[in-house]
Amino acid sequence: MNESRSDARIDVVPRVAEFLSRTHRLFIGGEWRAPLAGGTAETLNPATGSTLSTYSWADELDVEQAVDSAAIGFETWSKLTPARREAQLHAFAAVVEDRKVELAQLESLDNGKPYANAFNVETAVASSQLRYFAGWPTKITGQTFDVSATDFHAYTRRRPLGVCAAITPWNYSLVMAMQKIAPALAAGNSLILKPSELTPLTALYLAELSAEAGMPPGVLNVLTGDGGVVGAALSRHRGIAKVAFTGSTEVGREILRASASNIKYSSLELGGKSPFIIFPDADLEAASESAMWAIFANSGQNCVAGSRLFLHSSVYDEVLERVIVGARNLVIGNGMSTGTQLGPLISRAHLDRVMSYVDQGVAEGATLATGGERCGGDLADGNFMTPAVLTDVKDDSPLAREEIFGPVLCAFSFDSESEVIDRANHGDFGLAAAVWTDDLNQAHRASEALRAGVVWVNTYDWFDPAVPFGGTGVSGLGRELGPSAMDMYTELKSVWVHVDHP
Repeated sequence: MNESRSDARIDVVPRVAEFLSRTHRLFIGGEWRAPLAGGTAETLNPATGSTLSTYSWADELDVEQAVDSAAIGFETWSKLTPARREAQLHAFAAVVEDRKVELAQLESLDNGKPYANAFNVETAVASSQLRYFAGWPTKITGQTFDVSATDFHAYTRRRPLGVCAAITPWNYSLVMAMQKIAPALAAGNSLILKPSELTPLTALYLAELSAEAGMPPGVLNVLTGDGGVVGAALSRHRGIAKVAFTGSTEVGREILRASASNIKYSSLELGGKSPFIIFPDADLEAASESAMWAIFANSGQNCVAGSRLFLHSSVYDEVLERVIVGARNLVIGNGMSTGTQLGPLISRAHLDRVMSYVDQGVAEGATLATGGERCGGDLADGNFMTPAVLTDVKDDSPLAREEIFGPVLCAFSFDSESEVIDRANHGDFGLAAAVWTDDLNQAHRASEALRAGVVWVNTYDWFDPAVPFGGTGVSGLGRELGPSAMDMYTELKSVWVHVDHP
């Protein structure tokens, strides 16, 4: 395992250095406001354990201020013509695109992921999402209906919901924030964004960029702080029309319970335990490479991580060896070093949790084929572990059924299509799945039979702003991205007009 090497460190650009030096306030009503209770917290670099920056710790009183400001912002924003909202969102997108370096560096520092991934993939994804949804305000339409009564004209309109709240995770903080901001604002709503307390920096920087782009006050607000306080207050607040959440299934349940107070709209993108199935006729070299990145990309901290690798018995040994060798050759290190492929886990507590799954699995009879160790040496101060591959895992063990959210892969052997579909569908999650085969009929059969919101065939982890995404079962409610997202941020109004005939 190549844990680190002496590649050049990437220098922090002046704008990022200046941004990190601040004590960040809350962004409410287009202004930076100190929290009413005056609390602050520090965000840490997970690669070093050192403090990156200081930010404000909001409470329920700050939530009240934000809701009031967002309500005023909604009155302004929703009354703009669709063309003006479209132009304003494109102006926001232009500023985001111009600041890709700063956003990528903040993402790498705050989350730990490789800078190359943050710059080449995540800033591009966030920009493309904003550009895609910026084109929607002039495309929102209703329908007319030929009703049975001849004296009536009936039609529908889609109207914005009002003040929305978004609670986003730490693993893809920039992308997940934009995935909520862009459709909510395109539909004519105002938004209060509550980022993870572990990675608040890119959300705060987006707030700054929105003001620079001339977004009206109160349209986008950012509250930082504890999820159990701020997130809970937003979820139950009667002035919030919708709450959108990405995160764990456990927290998703809490948000649903809290949002029942005023029967608000809720959309949830939750956990997964995604199966990655390789049939014997697949391109084994490409499938093995894809399987490795499906679980180890972002150090396994990915809701769609392909954490269960199902290999046909006739190719099991060959593919498993390819994956193991690939895992051992991955370069682990600081995300701001040019050669890094895998960064740290987000926190020491999360590292301990992930390691406990590996230790428990081995104690229960699983075989640790490679990895699963804490990194020492130059990486000892960070939250690093070597990517783990386990075999001899039982289908009903915690390793196979629970979302670990780390670089831990379980490999299984199967003999038939019907067998692997049954085993892949075993469990409560239903977010994503992969099928690798050269048999078109088998690809269609398996894609239909797998209980998942998205199925990738001979590929993995591809997204586009135009294609809906979401899960089934305890993996979520609703679909983000594409036209489906616009449906989630609007409500349908039916209008009946009585027509007098001569």
